[in-house]
Amino acid sequence: MQLSVIVPMAPAENIPEPLLASLAGHGDSVQIILARTDPPSYRPGEPLCEVRSAPGRGRQQNAAAAVAKGRWLWFVHADSALPVSALEQVLAFASGQDALGYCRLRFASDGPILASLNAFGANLRSRWLDLPYGDQGLCLPSSWFRRLGGFRQDLHRGEDLDLVVRARRAGLPLRCMGPTLTTSARRYRQHGWLRTTLQHQVSAVRLIYQARKSQQLP
Repeated sequence: MQLSVIVPMAPAENIPEPLLASLAGHGDSVQIILARTDPPSYRPGEPLCEVRSAPGRGRQQNAAAAVAKGRWLWFVHADSALPVSALEQVLAFASGQDALGYCRLRFASDGPILASLNAFGANLRSRWLDLPYGDQGLCLPSSWFRRLGGFRQDLHRGEDLDLVVRARRAGLPLRCMGPTLTTSARRYRQHGWLRTTLQHQVSAVRLIYQARKSQQLP
């Protein structure tokens, strides 16, 4: 199997039907895994695997990766929306040399208009500094994921950026896979654009420093 798509879900979060529909139709080359904290639901006739673990996105994604059959792992948030050609582009990326792939980012219209500035900044940061975040759909070989020790499970958030920094320091190159992924901007509406932006920047600086210092490599 070429690719396992891992979708972490928050407690009581609804099944992301539009996302699953955009990932369907690729037969045995793609495995879809929902990493949940709720009891799995029976969904007959779908190429879908549901893995249950204790809460925590790092813990949930590690549990799903442990049962993944794909040679590559693609971590996609449940509130993401993919363009029509996204999966084909990711499969093409996964047929090439080892790298950590990411998508371009766009925020949906469910938040303040200023969130578009955050997306612009995220795309520049990814291109210039090789620092994409998890809402950009991180993809890497499963062998590299195991070598890096997976996601840290002691972080409340930021486990994605921590993994990126450790992967870079271990010598895994970063590359844009091509698609533009649209994700929800509701957190900017709920908590305020300026407050949320500043919190993200402070957290990012702290996480980068900790990841570089610890180098969580087995």
